[in-house]
Amino acid sequence: MQRIIVIGTTGSGKTTLARAIAAKLGLPHGEQDAWNHLADWQEAPLAQFRAAVDFFTAQHGWVMDGNYGKARDIGWSRADTLIWMDYPGQVVFWRVLTRTLQRVIGKQELWNGNRETWRGAVQADAPLRWIFKTHWRRRRETPELAAKYPNLAVIRLRSPCEAQRWFQNLSPEAESAPQPHPE
Repeated sequence: MQRIIVIGTTGSGKTTLARAIAAKLGLPHGEQDAWNHLADWQEAPLAQFRAAVDFFTAQHGWVMDGNYGKARDIGWSRADTLIWMDYPGQVVFWRVLTRTLQRVIGKQELWNGNRETWRGAVQADAPLRWIFKTHWRRRRETPELAAKYPNLAVIRLRSPCEAQRWFQNLSPEAESAPQPHPE
């Protein structure tokens, strides 16, 4: 495992797990949300976003998180491992809810000066509503999408406990060895 993509529904913990994997394996971490959300919540132009993904994934080794289909062809074709955080809807919803509350109350800066607000938390594209638009669809579509990339070893983690056990067993010495495919 040298080029790893971590995917999952918004709020599943992609960035947290990706950062932890990167630290444990001594690899750089890239967060697609940071490249997509410019100042004042403006979406990066497509060419700019794809260039960021292209530049980052041109490295020898990396860990990147994000579900952006607009650059999937770049990242997934260069990756060797796809870690899919496929948690139940109620787990993800609870995580999104608590995370949103913490971010709004704590006025936490996310990317490029952006912060979540009470008003923004209920907009159509906010994580609290986005989960209902994407969670079950992604659960159906991900196996088919992953099958189009035979270069990927797919690790499907179905609960936070399973993810924690998998991460605890991850070792830098065994990073190049084939990893189990929990199914």
